[in-house]
Amino acid sequence: MEKKIKAMFFNGSPRKNKNTADMLQSAMRGAEAAGAETELVHLYDIDFKGCKSCFACKLKNSKCNGVCAIKDDLRPVLERARQADVIVLGSPVYYSYPTGVMRAFMERLMFPIGTYLYEREEGGDGHAGRHITLRDKVIPTAMILTMNCPEDYMKVIGYPAILDENAKVMEDIFGYSETLYVCNTYQFNDYSRYDFNLFSEEDKRKYRDEHYDIDLKNAYALGKRLVEKI
Repeated sequence: MEKKIKAMFFNGSPRKNKNTADMLQSAMRGAEAAGAETELVHLYDIDFKGCKSCFACKLKNSKCNGVCAIKDDLRPVLERARQADVIVLGSPVYYSYPTGVMRAFMERLMFPIGTYLYEREEGGDGHAGRHITLRDKVIPTAMILTMNCPEDYMKVIGYPAILDENAKVMEDIFGYSETLYVCNTYQFNDYSRYDFNLFSEEDKRKYRDEHYDIDLKNAYALGKRLVEKI
């Protein structure tokens, strides 16, 4: 029997039914349409911390095999992720970065797969080459990043330069990565309860009504596309 493609989705938002979760669930439906078996993990439900710099995964003859050595509630999730064929991370943007929970997860997920070994290109300048990782195949990955910030202002304040670094690291570790930005999100159920004058609730609602379905379709296409790369 042919092995089923396994796609894992990780929600780095504290909410399970708002923008980030909606996008992840749409991406999951796209992955399922392409024939994958999917799993969604809500990281805020798990009691864990980031990398403790124990370097167990970097020891000679390490038995970690690409899975963080820390034995906590995240360990079984990481073991399943190690077997995944597709990985999608979703997070809101807090102060120019994915949430702290998502960053902690990325440390635990990727550091054990990466190594301090480098294969240099023959005849190169000493810098050309590639990092050696413990993966035995290309694993298509993506980040879905949601934010209150409008797309034009996101570019003005330099978000892509900051946030694209996540995709670069994921591409280095897993072999392939994409980023989907979901901008100008509608944050509150009742804007009248909150202090703000940076934006207009009416404009926010209008933008959501015109663009949210497009964002969901883009997420769906992303999930489908990643699975089709297998």
